[in-house]
Amino acid sequence: MPTDFSEQAENALKVAAQLARKNNGEIYLLHMIELPADMTNPVGETRSNDLPEALFFMKMAKKKFDELLARPYLKDLKVHDTVEINQAFDGIMETSKKHGCDFIVMGSQGATGFKEMFIGSNTEKVVRTSDIPVLVIKNEHPDFEVRNFVFATNLEETGKETLKKVVNFAEQIGAKLHLVYINTANEFITSNETDKKLKKCIEGFDFDNYEFHIYNDESIEEGILNFSSKINADLMGIATHGRKGLSHFFNGSISEDLVNHANSPVITFKLQK
Repeated sequence: MPTDFSEQAENALKVAAQLARKNNGEIYLLHMIELPADMTNPVGETRSNDLPEALFFMKMAKKKFDELLARPYLKDLKVHDTVEINQAFDGIMETSKKHGCDFIVMGSQGATGFKEMFIGSNTEKVVRTSDIPVLVIKNEHPDFEVRNFVFATNLEETGKETLKKVVNFAEQIGAKLHLVYINTANEFITSNETDKKLKKCIEGFDFDNYEFHIYNDESIEEGILNFSSKINADLMGIATHGRKGLSHFFNGSISEDLVNHANSPVITFKLQK
């Protein structure tokens, strides 16, 4: 759970706290101090003559951490607070791997924030390259309960391993999984074809708390948003390719509008080969 101590990051932390409490989990709360380029040497180490400035930033972060950790919603939870001098993206990925985290929770400012984040920023990089799911939170959720979880699928067998992770996640949070295939005019397939593809995708799964839907729309992203709105989904899930991220979801182009305009939280899963 990376934080910059903003309101949006705290919204995400509140959700992380609820998930940790329900699942007997631990939180690794990470704040990255990104020093100006002229304060570090080429290998990323702080120069000795710049230590006072670095220590100043460290002390400021420690003070904010102390205030944050005193919040009532974190009471009795195991929270590991870490301050590191590193590039935010590198620090997030290294910390999640080092501690074997199950997923990453990140905050966003809303439509504008999402658009900025998903175009060449640290959050976009995390979503694009993370081997573990990334849960992006927009708003405050005093009671984060996921009853209906929408996951958009392309029904390809290559995504079967990813679908297993989605199913496990749905079971873990006690949500009903709504698998949806978005049918568009350009890539239309019949109901008979989708039934055959679905059968192959879920073959061997021991899971019955799900429904499968075919939803027709002008584009995939609009279909996911409209279907999620129709069933009042609490969470939307999408898959990402490791190298190309959101821009090549479903072997095509899915615009950042999907997350820009989503009213519910979004979780991403990396497609497994």
